[in-house]
Amino acid sequence: MKKIFSLSLAALIAAGTSSVASAQEAPAPGASPRVDAIRKAGELRVGVLQNAPWLLENTSGQGEAWSGPAWLLAKEYARLLNVKLRTVPVSHETKVPVLAANQVDMTISPLGETPERLKVVDFVIYSSTSVCLFGRADNPKFAKNAAVEDLNRADVTIAYFTGGAEEAWVKQRFPKAQHRAVANSGATAPVEEVMARRADAAPINRVPWVPLSQKVKGLGVLPKENNCQNSTEKASPVGLAIDKNQPAFLEWARAVAKTQRPKLDADESRIVSTMQ
Repeated sequence: MKKIFSLSLAALIAAGTSSVASAQEAPAPGASPRVDAIRKAGELRVGVLQNAPWLLENTSGQGEAWSGPAWLLAKEYARLLNVKLRTVPVSHETKVPVLAANQVDMTISPLGETPERLKVVDFVIYSSTSVCLFGRADNPKFAKNAAVEDLNRADVTIAYFTGGAEEAWVKQRFPKAQHRAVANSGATAPVEEVMARRADAAPINRVPWVPLSQKVKGLGVLPKENNCQNSTEKASPVGLAIDKNQPAFLEWARAVAKTQRPKLDADESRIVSTMQ
């Protein structure tokens, strides 16, 4: 019985290892015109534009020019294809059009997945962005709450920037709360409204929340777990993009990203923790 169990366990381990190897195996010659072209050129062309914490540019002149989860993933693609990695600078206006123009094989400058973008590109998702709610830790109206939904009360005032990305979401998510619209002063969030007690809470993207909490002492956040980095509030997928109609290339790229996800998550967490 012990021998049979050992053999079964070995078979399962072998099957799991084979599955991982299969997921990372690039499309065979002829299966993907894009992969064939990359191999023939001997390089993987990637569109780059800094967007922390997923892709950071190093301008010091020492070490690698780029870092972050998007860069780690791009390097893994190049390694598996046995080609060089070539960066192509892009702008906010060109990072999507360069794909259809065949100026890059993929844009690794982090992109939020939107219905409009999905019409022209396909995404390889490896992260997400979301929203946190912060308030003064010494404000009972905020501090006593255990979850984000607890702020949906008539005695709570939530501030947001007029015309900001969170305005419509705040009104929908907290219909019972009082809403306070303020002009955008160039800050990442209406911190002054919270600190002056004109508002009990305000929304902020989970990434800039970390440096804000280090600069402004005495703030609390919801969700509390993992310093709000696992928030699913107003969540939006983030990833890299490739041109449409490349099924074999897309399937492989997504499979590789899935196997690399723990490493990418760890690198993102490392970068977020050092942001100032």
